[in-house]
Amino acid sequence: MHGSKVGNSADLVDPELTPKRNLRTGSEMPAIGLGTFGSDKYGPQEVADAVVGAADVGYRHFDCASVYGNEAYIGKSLQDIVSSGISREELWITSKIWNDKHGPGQVIESCKQSLTDLKLEYLDLFLVHWPFPNSHGKGVDAHSRDPNARSYIHEEYMQVWAQMEQLYDEGFVRHIGTSNMTLPKSKLVQRDARVKPHASELELHPHFQQPELFSYCLDNGIVPIGYSPIGSPSRPERDRTVDDTVDIEDPVIIAIANRLDVHPAVVCVKWAVQRGQVSIPFSVKREQYTAILQSITSDPLTPEEMNQISGIDKNNRLIKGHVFLWKDGQTWEALWDTEGEITTP
Repeated sequence: MHGSKVGNSADLVDPELTPKRNLRTGSEMPAIGLGTFGSDKYGPQEVADAVVGAADVGYRHFDCASVYGNEAYIGKSLQDIVSSGISREELWITSKIWNDKHGPGQVIESCKQSLTDLKLEYLDLFLVHWPFPNSHGKGVDAHSRDPNARSYIHEEYMQVWAQMEQLYDEGFVRHIGTSNMTLPKSKLVQRDARVKPHASELELHPHFQQPELFSYCLDNGIVPIGYSPIGSPSRPERDRTVDDTVDIEDPVIIAIANRLDVHPAVVCVKWAVQRGQVSIPFSVKREQYTAILQSITSDPLTPEEMNQISGIDKNNRLIKGHVFLWKDGQTWEALWDTEGEITTP
């Protein structure tokens, strides 16, 4: 076995103590998971070793994606985890279809490839990673553009969604969902889908709380899964701008961290879980992901502290997505329908 040995850890958190989110299928999703996007900083083996270590300390939820380039490595980790005595049914494994696989039959093909790589018979959740078919190469900068890039076209998205529904019908995936959506796009999918999204993955952290979209998800039985919960310190350079703020340097977050004697990152994840979303922080460092897991099963934030954090929203989107733009002269806001309407082609 590579990485940490599973099952005999002194810093173990009982997985039963992890808060859960109820889906309308009757399933329960652990409200904390380990993200596996190593960005440009961590290699696939480092991430795969972190999956084993995280399972060792009590994580049961792992958020994967084909584009991360590490699913075959993580598949070996999942084999190790199950071999250690943790049953497949205890795990929650998510994967996502990348933008270059939106064509006829490609969604199904991509899902089956992820299942092969992850060495699984089914996924607990399968997401459409971005609502555009616009792709990009590894390590590109913010000025890179897919020459075939185009806007969100609802009819095309629903053809992708029909393949998601087929995977759901045939049992390859237990739940299907969206990712990187906006409110107007979400409303159209909710209107037209035969199988409504079970979950939606979106950027959520104290400086970017997306209250309207967050509430819409809850009101429609869609579990919100928040990525970049501590403000994505490892995000690619292409997503960084001079106006970005840093959640873990916010005085409100720091004051709460001092009271609890924890790192400010821990406070961000505690807030996320108490607020009602699923949180998928990423770390390859055992002491970091352990501290986060331990924190959400102890010492809840007070109502006053939750209130204080709700007051520090800066509408500060960190994952801008410049590389998915489709027209010259556009700014990243075009991807996110910031005026409340879907940006025209």
